[in-house]
Amino acid sequence: MHLISAGVDVTVIRSWLGHVSLDTTNHYARANLETKRKALEKVAVPTTPGGQPSWKRDASVLAWLDTL
Repeated sequence: MHLISAGVDVTVIRSWLGHVSLDTTNHYARANLETKRKALEKVAVPTTPGGQPSWKRDASVLAWLDTL
């Protein structure tokens, strides 16, 4: 986890550990809270013109959803 937190690619870690499959490496590599926090900070809130997604501005889509 220290290597992943430092930004080392998991495929490089797999090679260093001698794992044949990334599944094996992933079994040991669990994201901690700090890693999750950093990932969330990189995600931007999508902005759409008009402040609403296009499907909310489309009356036909909303009418169809009301029929479900």
